Amino acid sequence: MTLFFWIGVFIISLMVLVKGADWFLMSSEKLGLKMGLSKFVVGVVIVGLGTSLPELIAGISAVFQGAPEIVVANAVGSNIANILLVVGISAIIARRLVTTKNLIDSELPLLAASTVLFLAATWDGVVTRPEALILVATYGVYLLYTIKSTPKKEKEEKKKSQVSFTLNDMLYMLAGLAGLLFGARYLVNSVLELSTLLGIATDAITLAAVAIGTSLPELAVSVKAALRGKSEVALGNIFGSNSFNLMMVAGIPALFANLPLDSQTFAIGIPALIVATLLFIISGISQRMHVWEGAMYVMLYIFFIGKLFNLF
Repeated sequence: MTLFFWIGVFIISLMVLVKGADWFLMSSEKLGLKMGLSKFVVGVVIVGLGTSLPELIAGISAVFQGAPEIVVANAVGSNIANILLVVGISAIIARRLVTTKNLIDSELPLLAASTVLFLAATWDGVVTRPEALILVATYGVYLLYTIKSTPKKEKEEKKKSQVSFTLNDMLYMLAGLAGLLFGARYLVNSVLELSTLLGIATDAITLAAVAIGTSLPELAVSVKAALRGKSEVALGNIFGSNSFNLMMVAGIPALFANLPLDSQTFAIGIPALIVATLLFIISGISQRMHVWEGAMYVMLYIFFIGKLFNLF
């Protein structure tokens, strides 16, 4: 009976999360354009940050519940899922994702730099408070640079466009964000309960089940954006989310307590993060991501999950 109850929680929370992503994406685009931001900045700042809040909330909660070891594992696992699973599925569905020159010139180097800084912080197997301060400060610089680096012509075009943002849009945004947070929270809870009932190892749950659960907002937003032909939002969402995960999801909880890395995160998660990020950068440089690349990403993610659970 307990098993069926948590299966029901899983299905309902997934439906709430997907609908919340739809409302949040729709209203956040309007707000961003109303503020004079480009579509790419909307994806990086508003959508990317909003869909990463479940990871941050889960990380802070883990620290105060005496389980700091799952914070870094969740951040690493979420980034791997964002690239290999979310981008992979988005590319398969859209058939082709097109990157912009702005992404190549600024976002790819920034993602690479934030990844290198994160790897340096985790190299000794623990994220300390001084390292957390550096991570959080770096994200602040990254955010400001992303907004300031929007091409002047693009900014002028956005200022000229008349986009209305009503009270209904604000309510939809708040409802959508609540749906993302509520859905992700109970989805993760249901996955953890189901995994416990089925006897799955905790380390593997953190890197796989929890990471997938908290990455579902990114999946919902990016897939919907890809279906609408909005590659800049689909990809900008991932760049924003991944940078937020590395700098803030790991950084803010580490301000309260040191964050140790468990053995599987260090031995499997970190190498997988490096490979996934390098592949994403290479795909970005080519300016186009084809369906076969998306399929390759998904296959690599399946291989990653298989290694976690010692399937091969």
